[in-house]
Amino acid sequence: MAGRARTTTAASALRRRPQLSEDVAGHVRHLVMSGEVSPGDYIRLDETAAELGVSVTPVREALLTLRGEGMVELVPHRGYVVSELTPADIVDIFWLQGRIAVELVRRAAPKIGESEIAELRQFNASLAAAVANGKAEEVEINEFEFHRVINRLAEASKLAWFLNNATRYTPTRLYASDPEWGRAAVRNHEQLIEALDAGDVDAACTLMRKQFTDGAERLIAYRDM
Repeated sequence: MAGRARTTTAASALRRRPQLSEDVAGHVRHLVMSGEVSPGDYIRLDETAAELGVSVTPVREALLTLRGEGMVELVPHRGYVVSELTPADIVDIFWLQGRIAVELVRRAAPKIGESEIAELRQFNASLAAAVANGKAEEVEINEFEFHRVINRLAEASKLAWFLNNATRYTPTRLYASDPEWGRAAVRNHEQLIEALDAGDVDAACTLMRKQFTDGAERLIAYRDM
């Protein structure tokens, strides 16, 4: 995977759109989940604001949000410190994501026709090309669009909303910059498409679950490096 040095991707993205506290929260979540900051490290308001090119206000609001999520703790008179994140925590996060994603694919499978299969193949081909060319941003986009096809067909807006919120804790840029993960994702998608095309719902659910199990294992291994 990519090195531990903080990337400028998030900062660049922030400068291209309104400076909202949720954008800052997403940036800090990535730092915590990827291990770019460690438990006990302080998240300084001024430093974070300068790094992202925003005012202190959205940073303060973001840290309040993250405190509520248990990602950071407030130390009186000292500021916000990164909370502990154990391997068990990571397994739990990905378990929840996987359970929801499996239910969505289970509901979507009977509704998938030729046009949806073609759409999935197209996004997976674009994903493969992005992985081969090292274009991390395109990897993120095509991975998202691939799963969006399935989630949309499930017609379960509340479940899709919960999954979207749960995946906020996935450091997507970390995976997108890892060619090994990218190639594994493409292979998994190919098998998933074949299962859906054959109407094999159980196989599709197993493959979907595998993506999240693999994601948890990779993140734990990366953070241990």
